[in-house]
Amino acid sequence: MTKSLELYDITIVGGGPAGMYAAFYSGMRDLKTKLIEAKEELGGRMLIYPEKMIWDVGGVTPILCEQLITQLAQQARTFDPTIIFGQQIVNFERLEDGTFLLTAESGEQHWTKTVILTIGYGILKMAKLDIEGADRYEVTNLHYTVQELEPFRGKHVLISGGGDSAVDWANELEPLAASVTIVHRRDQFGGHEKNVVRMKQSSVNLRTPYAVTQLHSKDGKTIEQVTISHVETGETEQFSVDTVIVNHGLKVDFGAIREWGLDMGERNVKVNNKLATNIPGIFAAGDFVDYETKLYLIAGAFTDAAFAVNSAKLYMEPSADEVAYVSSHNTRFKEKNIALGVREEDA
Repeated sequence: MTKSLELYDITIVGGGPAGMYAAFYSGMRDLKTKLIEAKEELGGRMLIYPEKMIWDVGGVTPILCEQLITQLAQQARTFDPTIIFGQQIVNFERLEDGTFLLTAESGEQHWTKTVILTIGYGILKMAKLDIEGADRYEVTNLHYTVQELEPFRGKHVLISGGGDSAVDWANELEPLAASVTIVHRRDQFGGHEKNVVRMKQSSVNLRTPYAVTQLHSKDGKTIEQVTISHVETGETEQFSVDTVIVNHGLKVDFGAIREWGLDMGERNVKVNNKLATNIPGIFAAGDFVDYETKLYLIAGAFTDAAFAVNSAKLYMEPSADEVAYVSSHNTRFKEKNIALGVREEDA
């Protein structure tokens, strides 16, 4: 069954920030590494908001999300891991020798000694606006994500939603749009407190607790007006708009991984302080995991990834060092430092 397959030490499933850093750190531990991503590019959930500014990664000054993805992807390739795109892993089998055979939805198979699941919230799908006929406007001025800010310059923008992305988009668009109105079913907004305060102190028009209930168009192609309704009284208001952005959250879909026997809740898998799941040899990191001191930040994903790789290394080699040598002392960087023109005594 595995004769034609190459055996890897670690196979990472998921190419978000945790998966990319795990690929890098696995190289620091001199492990034969494979990373499998269901999409055709690395980035995971970060791909949803490429133009958002990321402020909370240690040692990194404010950076566009798409730039951070590029740098993480470059770092992930430092030790030349095998990276597979376009394959969604759906099944695993533990073989007699204790190794794993992973099978993708396409039928492709991968052979590995250990597995690190960095799948975030699984295959993410945008929650659509629940109004009949709304989908017809998706090709014109109804958006579920903001890829670029410039097209909204000078426009009257209405945002439906109150989560982290909705607040961020309101803040980013407020300086360049003609007007920004945000409609939310609750008085409380999600997102980082500082960002919510910034939005409330700006010119953004807050309409709560309201919901978008009707879209109006003369030509049936472009939204020209929006009706919103108070969620308690039913009172309605109408706004003229140039564009509508909907952020009603993401639908979580872990697919067949729910059938693996992992100790999973609705959105996460339970792990111990070694980032080990209840299945020996399978570890997890990033937004997919849940433990008592879990930090749901990109920085937290990096720490998870390193812990998971170290645990996988010790699972395979119990006598190995518990952690990798830091980069300033790790011999794996010697030649790379020379290539960068760094003197050996300074490395």
